[in-house]
Amino acid sequence: MVRKPAARQSTPNVSKDELLQYYRDMLLIRRFEEKAGQLYGMGLIGGFCHLYIGQEAVVVGLESVAKEGDKRITSYRDHGHMLACGMDARGVMAELTGRIGGYSKGKGGSMHMFSREKHFYGGHGIVAAQVPLGAGLAFSDKYRGNDNVTFVYFGDGAANQGQVYETYNMATIWELPVVFVIENNQYAMGTSLKRSTRSTTLYGRGEAFGIPGEQVDGMDVLAVKAAGEKAVAHCRAGKGPYILEVMTYRYRGHSMSDPAKYRTREEVQKMRDERDAIEHVRELLLQGKHASEDDLKAIDKEIKEIVNDSAEFAKESPEPPLEELWTDIYAEEKSA
Repeated sequence: MVRKPAARQSTPNVSKDELLQYYRDMLLIRRFEEKAGQLYGMGLIGGFCHLYIGQEAVVVGLESVAKEGDKRITSYRDHGHMLACGMDARGVMAELTGRIGGYSKGKGGSMHMFSREKHFYGGHGIVAAQVPLGAGLAFSDKYRGNDNVTFVYFGDGAANQGQVYETYNMATIWELPVVFVIENNQYAMGTSLKRSTRSTTLYGRGEAFGIPGEQVDGMDVLAVKAAGEKAVAHCRAGKGPYILEVMTYRYRGHSMSDPAKYRTREEVQKMRDERDAIEHVRELLLQGKHASEDDLKAIDKEIKEIVNDSAEFAKESPEPPLEELWTDIYAEEKSA
């Protein structure tokens, strides 16, 4: 049976502080990505740059159910995941601009940066390559006998890659504590989901492997949080993997070089007007009298200052010296 995303909650059981935190976290991602788009247009960011604008509720909702020790790994649309797990905006922006102050010392760029401190394992440019790697991270926790969970994010385009299903098979056989998160933004690079598969759901493909899952409204951070709680509880209880197909939508093109002619401007604007995740939380805050217009303007100002500061830090941070090319190539063997 196909389970459709639940309707948005009008009276959610959530505190004022939680709502404000979700609003702040999603707004930080959006303002950061808007600034990254500006810097790309100025030529300060080279290579590919994939923006997360529109999908903020997915990672913010799931990070709200994570605990210390949980891991996350994703594909190349990764800046939002970095910020949501607590990585510093300065380090992320400096990496985007190829500066020594970045998380990968300016050598990884938009698609390849990591933080062991925050248990963020990339940013991967090869489509679906992160899925088996994520299962490996989950295997390490299974081996150690703790109750940590790994969140493996990939898109609807990557869901058609063969290694995803090889990973499903291994994950269920070994009962790995992994949440497979399909960020279904409906277009892959530029091909509509309707043109690329006859499947009515993507989470349903896990049924052949005995992996439970569900489809979630990815434009509602509270719905994502609720589904995330269920998935995480399943994994922490030792019941193996779980699949969340999170129905979301990106407002920008696949990358900064994508004119997005495969959809109409009216379609994008309709999503912005009727389904925007940040506006939804804003409405809940105002309707519930948890915050005033002035309060939200103050948050927006604060977020813009953080983002502008990260851009200035990136501009002022020097490029890595040539000798940096030879660092982090080999692991040094430690003597006994």
